[in-house]
Amino acid sequence: MQTDKILVVDDSINNLDILVELLDDYDVIDTVSGVEAIEILEDETIDLILLDIMMPDMDGFEVCRVLKSNPRTKNIPIMFITSNTDESSIEKAYEIGGIDYITKPFKAKELLAKVNRELQLQSLITELKNSKKELEILASTDYLTKLYNRRYFLNVAQIDFDLAKQELFDLSIVMLDIDKFKSVNDTYGHKIGDDVLVMVSSMLKNKLRKNDILCRFGGEEFIILFPNTDIKDSEMISEELRKEIENNPILLENGKKLPITASFGISCINYEDDKNIDDIIARADEALYDAKNSGRNKVCSK
Repeated sequence: MQTDKILVVDDSINNLDILVELLDDYDVIDTVSGVEAIEILEDETIDLILLDIMMPDMDGFEVCRVLKSNPRTKNIPIMFITSNTDESSIEKAYEIGGIDYITKPFKAKELLAKVNRELQLQSLITELKNSKKELEILASTDYLTKLYNRRYFLNVAQIDFDLAKQELFDLSIVMLDIDKFKSVNDTYGHKIGDDVLVMVSSMLKNKLRKNDILCRFGGEEFIILFPNTDIKDSEMISEELRKEIENNPILLENGKKLPITASFGISCINYEDDKNIDDIIARADEALYDAKNSGRNKVCSK
C-alpha cells in the first residue's frame, strides 16, 4: 500500500524535526522555505501540505495563493501551522484556501488526528471520483461488446450532425445487421451468439478510423457515424467491412467454422431536409431493410 506523502514547510528547524518525528508513519518532505516548497511541488506529487504562516522569505498566505492559482497544485489540501490564534489570522487562512490549522506548540494527538482525518477524506474523495468515472463509462458502453451504447451514440451523433449542417461538412450513417442471427442463437445457443457479437465488434473496431463512432445499437444491430465522409467513401468502407466479416467465420468448439455475414444500409446528410440525426438514421435503416430483403450480405444506400 502506498504511503501518503506530506510536505512540511516551517522556517524553524526545531519545528521541522518535531513534525517529521510525529509523522514518521508517512512519507515526509520538509523545507524551511516557502519558495523551495513551490519548487518541490513542481516535481513531487503531494497528498497534504502543512504550511507555516510566519516565514521570512515568503509567508504561508502568499505560498498558499501561489499554489491555489496553479491548476496542478490547487487541489492539494493545505493545513496552516500557526502560533497566531486570533480570529483574523484563522479567518484569513480559510479564506485563501486552507482546510484547517494546527497551533504551536504542537499537541501530538490533535495534530495526528487532523492529519489522519484529512488524508482519509482525500482518499474517500478519490474513490468517489474513480467510481463516478466508472459509472460514466458503464452508462455509455454496452456491457458485452464494450462498444458505445445507443444513448451515448445519439447524443454524440447529434452534436456532429449540428456541426456538419452548420459548416456544410459531409456526414454519413451506416447501419449493419448480422444476417440470420436468431438462427445462430437457436441452433448454437446464446453463448455462441455472444461470441459472434464480440467477434464482429472487434473486427469493426479494428477496421474503422480513429474519428469514426461505432455503437451497438441493439441486439445484433450496429451503427457507425462517419464524419467528413460522403456517400461514395462510406460505401467503399462498408464494403471492406462486409468482406472482413464474411471472410472470418467463427471457430466452434467441435472445430467446425460458422460462417457469418452482415447487411449494410447507408445514408448521408441532406442539408436542406434533415432536421436532426434521426432523419439520417431513418434513411440508413430503410437502406438496411433493402439490403436484407434483396438477399442479405450486401451494402445498400438511400
